[in-house]
Amino acid sequence: MAHNSNRQPNILFIQVDQLTASFLPVYGNGVAKTPHLDAFASNAVVFDAAYTNFALCAPSRFSMLSGRLASEIGAYDNGAEFPSAIPTYAHYLKAAGYQTTLVGKMHFVGADQLHGFDERLTLDIYPASFQWTGDWNEPTQEHSNDARSFTLAGPCTRNVQMDYDEEVLHRARRKLHDLARGVDIDDGQPWHMTVSFTHPHDPYQCSHEHWDRYDVDEIDMPTVGPIADPDPYSIRLRRQYGLENLELTDDQIRNARHGYYGSVSYVDDLVGAMLATLRATGLDANTVVVFSTDHGDMLGERGLWYKRSFHEASSRIPLMISWPGEIAPRRVASNVSLVDLVPTFLDLAGGGVEMVDAPAGHSLVPLMADADASASDLVFGENLSEGATAPILMAKRGSMKYVFSGCDPAQLFDLEADPHELDNLSGAAAYATTEAELDAIVHARWDVDQLAVDIAASQRRRAFLRGLYRRGDAPEWRTPPADQASRHVLPEGTSYNDWVYANVLP
Repeated sequence: MAHNSNRQPNILFIQVDQLTASFLPVYGNGVAKTPHLDAFASNAVVFDAAYTNFALCAPSRFSMLSGRLASEIGAYDNGAEFPSAIPTYAHYLKAAGYQTTLVGKMHFVGADQLHGFDERLTLDIYPASFQWTGDWNEPTQEHSNDARSFTLAGPCTRNVQMDYDEEVLHRARRKLHDLARGVDIDDGQPWHMTVSFTHPHDPYQCSHEHWDRYDVDEIDMPTVGPIADPDPYSIRLRRQYGLENLELTDDQIRNARHGYYGSVSYVDDLVGAMLATLRATGLDANTVVVFSTDHGDMLGERGLWYKRSFHEASSRIPLMISWPGEIAPRRVASNVSLVDLVPTFLDLAGGGVEMVDAPAGHSLVPLMADADASASDLVFGENLSEGATAPILMAKRGSMKYVFSGCDPAQLFDLEADPHELDNLSGAAAYATTEAELDAIVHARWDVDQLAVDIAASQRRRAFLRGLYRRGDAPEWRTPPADQASRHVLPEGTSYNDWVYANVLP
C-alpha cells in the first residue's frame, strides 16, 4: 500500500501472554482498568474478530512468526522444536532492510533462540528443551496446571513473572533510547522490535497495588457456569488441568479473576511505559505500533480455565494497530488471525519482499485503510497438543464457527445469534449446507489422517528424548544475551566529556 512517508516505518510489536479480548474495556469489559490501552485503542485500528491460530503459547508464536499454520511447521505442542530453516518475520524484515530486536518471551524450543532476529536482549522465561512434549496417551502431564492456581491466587509482594517483565520493560526502553541516539544502527535504517511480556498469564497473582485498584465487589463472575453435559474434549481438558475433581468456591473463582484483572492493569502500566518512552524519544512519529497476545484464558467460563479451547475466551484475542498520521482509527469486523501479521509487516515495509512459502494469512493493511475492504473473512485454528488425542481443527467464516475433531462430535456455533456458544448446531437441518461447506473447507486445508500420523511420530521421538533427561540434565539452549549495560559505561581511552555529551538524547 502506498503511504505518505518516504521512509519505511519502524514497527514496534508489543505482545502479552494469555490476554483474552473480553477482559479489555475496548472489547466491552466494564470492570478492567486500562487507561493506557484505552487511549491507544482510541487512535488505533481495532480488530473485533481476531483469533489465535493455536490456543497454546509455543505453537501460537511459531505460527505467528512464520505466517504459517502450526501443523505445516511441526509445531504441535509446547515441547515442539521450531526449525531454524523456517523463515520468520524477523528474517523477512531483515531482507527488507530492517534492524530487528527481540525482548522477552517467545518460547523458542531448540538451539536456535534468535530465529532471524539480529539480537535478543533477554533470556526466555521458559525451557527450550523437549521437557514439555505433548503426549496424546497421557491423561495428565507433569507440567499441567494444578489447584495452586486457585489456592494461591491473590496479591503478593513479588513473583518471578513480575521480575521477568520488569527486566523486559527496562531493556526494551533502553533499546528505544539507543535507537533514538543512533547507537548500533545505520543512519536512516528502519527498525523492528518485538517486546513480549509474560503477564497476565497465570498464576492469578498481582501486586498489592494492582489488586487494590479493584474492589472485591467489582469482580464479575463467569457469564456461563459449568456445563451440565460438556463435550468430550472439555472433559479431557479439565482432567489435563487437574480440574476434574476440583470444586471451586465462588470466593476462589472471584479471587482468581481478581488476580487476573490486577495483572491486566499491570500489563496496561507496562504498555503505557513503552508508549511513553516511544513518545519521549520522538520515535513515535514514524512507528507503527501493534498490540496483541498469543491466546486468551477461559477464566472459569463453562467451568474451564487457561487455554487450549476453541471457545471465544480462549481463542478470540485483542489486536490493535496504530500508525499515526497514516491510518485513521476505526474498528474492523472481519475475521483475522495472527498468521496475518507476517504479510502485514511486509506490506508495511514496502512490499518488496515476498514470503518463501505460501502464506496462511493476508495483509491487514487494506482493512486498516478501509474497514469495508474485501477480505477472506475465513480464519483457521488448530488444537494438536496433549488432551486432543486426534487433530481438532477450527474454521470460522463470518459468524459461523465450525470445529472438526478426529475423535469427538463436530461443533457448529453461530456467534451472532449465540455469542456464548451454548447451542451446538452441528447436525441441525437448517444449517446442513453451512456445516457441509465448512467441513469441506477443513478437509481441503488439512489431510487429517496424515496429520494424526505425523503428530504421533513426532511425539514418540520427542518423548524418547524427554525421557533421557528426567534427572534435570536437559541441554540449556537459552544463551545469555550480551549485556546492554556495557554500551553505557565509559570506554577505556575515551574522553569523559566527549563520551558524556555525545550520548545525550535531547
